[in-house]
Amino acid sequence: MSQEHLLIERAEGYAVLTLNRPEARNALSPQLLSDLCAAFRALRSERSIRAVVLIGAGSAFCAGLDLKAMGESDAGLNLYDIHGEHDIVAAMASFDRPIIVAVNGVAATGGFELALMGDILIASTQARFADTHARVGLAPGWGLSQKLARIIGPSRAREAHFTGNFISAEQADAWGLVSRLVAPDDLLDECRKVALDIAGCVPDTVRVYKQMVNDGLEMNLGAGLVMERNVMAPVNSRVAGEAIAERRGAVVERGKGQVS
Repeated sequence: MSQEHLLIERAEGYAVLTLNRPEARNALSPQLLSDLCAAFRALRSERSIRAVVLIGAGSAFCAGLDLKAMGESDAGLNLYDIHGEHDIVAAMASFDRPIIVAVNGVAATGGFELALMGDILIASTQARFADTHARVGLAPGWGLSQKLARIIGPSRAREAHFTGNFISAEQADAWGLVSRLVAPDDLLDECRKVALDIAGCVPDTVRVYKQMVNDGLEMNLGAGLVMERNVMAPVNSRVAGEAIAERRGAVVERGKGQVS
C-alpha cells in the first residue's frame, strides 16, 4: 500500500491513520480509498491494536471523493470501483474495535460520510461539516441520508442535505454530532488519550460492546434489550470472579486519580 497517500503509525495499543493529501484537502483518490480499506483490514488482524484514530493532514479532514480525478476519467464514478476490496463501508464496519475520528477541518460530502463511519467523533474548533451531494448532483451511498437524521434530528438533517450549507463546529457540538470540541493544536493528543483509555480496557469486552451498540441502533428499544440480555449471559459466564475483583481494584484507583 502507498505510504504517500495514507500514513500509518502504530503506537502502544492503538494506531493512527492520516489521510495524506493535504494539497487536495485529503480528497479520496482511488489510491487513497484502496489504501484506507487495506489498512483497516490489516489492522484488524493485529490484536495488539485496540483502537484506531483517523485524521486528515493539513487543514482539512476530507473533502470527499476526488471529483477532479473523476472529471479527468471517462469512467466517471466507476473509476472508484467501490465494492469488494475497495468497499470502505464494509472495511470500516468489519473493523471490530473503536474508530476515533479526529475531525481537524472540513468534512464534506463523502468526507462527512467517512467521519460518520467512526464510533467516536472528536472535532477541532475549526471543523466544519457539509453535505454537498445535492449541489454536485450525486446521491449519497455511504449512509449519510440515514445516519445524520438519527444523530441530529430529521429537520436539521434535511436542511443540511437539501441546502448543502455548512454545519459549524459549534453547531455540531450543540447538536450532538461530535463528542466534544478541542483546540486545534490539542486535537490529536486528545484522541490519543481516548485511544489509550480504550486500550486499557478488556479488549474482548470492548469488541462485544461495540457490536451490541451498533446492532442495537438498528432495533427498537425492546428488541435491543432482549439482544443485550442474550449477549450478556454467554459473555459474562466466561469471566472469572477473581478477574473481576482484580480489575475492580484497578478501576477504583484510576477513579481516584481522575477526581484528585
